[in-house]
Amino acid sequence: MEDRHISSLFDNDLEKIQAHIMKMGGMVELAISNATKSFVSKDIELAEEVRKGDVAIDEMETLINEEAARVIALRAPTAIDLRIILSVIRVSGNLERIGDYAKNMAERTGILIQMHDIENAAKSLRRLTREVGLMLKDALDAYVRREVTLAYEVISRDNEVDQMYNGLFREFVTFMMEDPRNITGCMHLHFMAKNIERMGDHVTAIAEQVIYIATGELPKELRAKADYTSGYKEK
Repeated sequence: MEDRHISSLFDNDLEKIQAHIMKMGGMVELAISNATKSFVSKDIELAEEVRKGDVAIDEMETLINEEAARVIALRAPTAIDLRIILSVIRVSGNLERIGDYAKNMAERTGILIQMHDIENAAKSLRRLTREVGLMLKDALDAYVRREVTLAYEVISRDNEVDQMYNGLFREFVTFMMEDPRNITGCMHLHFMAKNIERMGDHVTAIAEQVIYIATGELPKELRAKADYTSGYKEK
């Protein structure tokens, strides 16, 4: 009877934490969408909303980690239960980083608005963020429903994001070579594109947690990273 009671308490705690994860995921999805909209429509106020909203995303990560630590301390979960709690911490960390990249995009919007427009840049970046946004939605769905097949699908789709990013990088290099006036703007656009590509990597890490919960192991490398650019690094 006591074991059943403890199990019930753990299930209640887990349900609460996963509700926080989904709320945080929704906040991050909105941040990505609004960061893109602010750039495409040259909306400084919306960009500022994204920047300020990152504080709430950070606070949600802290709340989730505190709740997860409390559950580990009180319930002493083992096996798959422990894997679930550890995955919660990792997923919230990846969501927080995606939120940071959305904020970085929004911060560059104010700079780019004052510069010469680069042909098709807004359309290309919007297409890239749309793909990452869909990946994030599916990764979160896979996490909540424990759908390993969908998680593997999300991981494989990151190759498409890498290829799109590489194509954008080549376009920006071409624009810079054709007209030196494009150099500063294209550099900012490249950083934005790289932020989006890194979002895709963190979405992939979320999908990997679904597989970790089911098997106890992270998946083996399914793909070679297709980033052939200059070695730019993000923290």
